Amino acid sequence: MYGFNISIFGCQMNVYDADRIRTALTARGWEEVSEEDADVVILVTCSIRDKAEQKVWSDIGRLASRREPPLIAVVGCMAQRVGTLLMRRFPSVRLVCGPRSLGRLPDALEKAMTTGKDIALLDEDPVTLQDLTEVPLLRSNPWKAFITIAHGCDNFCTYCIVPHVRGRFISRDPDEILSEAESLVSDGVREITLIGQNVNTYGRDFGNGYVFSSLLRDVARIKGLKRIRYATSHPRDLTRDVVEVMSEHENICPAINLPIQSGSDRVLRLMNRGYTVEQYCSIIDMIRSVLPGAAVTSDLIVGFPGETPEDFNGSVRVVEDLRFDLVHTAAFSPREGTPAARMEAQVEADEKQRRLRVINSIQSVISREINQGLVGETFTVLADGSAPKGEGLLQGRTPTDKVVIFPGDLSMMGSFVDIRITAAGNWHLFGEPVSPLPV
Repeated sequence: MYGFNISIFGCQMNVYDADRIRTALTARGWEEVSEEDADVVILVTCSIRDKAEQKVWSDIGRLASRREPPLIAVVGCMAQRVGTLLMRRFPSVRLVCGPRSLGRLPDALEKAMTTGKDIALLDEDPVTLQDLTEVPLLRSNPWKAFITIAHGCDNFCTYCIVPHVRGRFISRDPDEILSEAESLVSDGVREITLIGQNVNTYGRDFGNGYVFSSLLRDVARIKGLKRIRYATSHPRDLTRDVVEVMSEHENICPAINLPIQSGSDRVLRLMNRGYTVEQYCSIIDMIRSVLPGAAVTSDLIVGFPGETPEDFNGSVRVVEDLRFDLVHTAAFSPREGTPAARMEAQVEADEKQRRLRVINSIQSVISREINQGLVGETFTVLADGSAPKGEGLLQGRTPTDKVVIFPGDLSMMGSFVDIRITAAGNWHLFGEPVSPLPV
């Protein structure tokens, strides 16, 4: 059969989709090979920011310029947003597939290879879903796995392209999710992350009272599943019952990502976020009272259209007052097709970068102070990869989702190890193994 290669851009959902594509093609007799040897190169793409798309355009150009270019398949959000323009610009792009049509991808790839025809699988209906059914047994990481629990998003934040490319919100059947989780645990997975554009609205379309806290509790009861994480939450929808379930099960990691996006009520209204700063702060208070010691991270955009210096100072105050463990920051990136891209009073690029530097500088100090407070403590981490820098170093994450770098050899991979923290940086902890734990 054919040789294929997969490149992944963007979010955790794309990692999950790539693992399922890999599993589906391998089951058909295809072989995963290097990019140089591939008959087909599949790009699983992201459209959240312009920079993400520029990386894909660059890769397509590089692949298309080869003397004998492979068949290029562009899959995911960028494929849905840009569509057949990809084919017109680069004839080597022979297939585009939107995120709600992945179930048709394996047949389409084989058809494209045998007939030489271009194929466009674009999601014309934002409600219809034709998904892959394969459990991702061939993963980029054998010990950790993602499971998508819902597709699409109905929030329509004014800056966000996701509802336009991933369609309307629909929850997956809980029995299907639980069966997939059990299969992954049987395959050696020790940690599962439940993912969705907004996991907290899971189940509300069922109308039977089975909601995200119900699913979280059921997943936590799966025998042999050591750790559970989830991402991402929307402040408007994170309810106390979810945090209470987290407090009741030791295998649910005490870490929550709760994007605030702005510290200004006026900007939050422009963003269509559906909450105020005061309401957001009350949710943080609830999390820290029900789940003491939980790590709370956030996302924040600077330079949203019309953001005044006073608005920006509100974001500074929120970061200083709430003392997040980590904040994922970004300068506003206009996405064609979203209301924010058409708004007046766009902030100059230089000013956006200045504000970004200010926020990052403040948060760096806070993150380092929080991390330094952990020096001397011992955490159990799953050794799940080699550290990106340094010979003989492995990495894993604490239950509170902090990256820990420690000395070790490949025989420790996939094991839980007690690590005593010896030093801390802004974004990482450093430690020494105390003793391996039973697998």
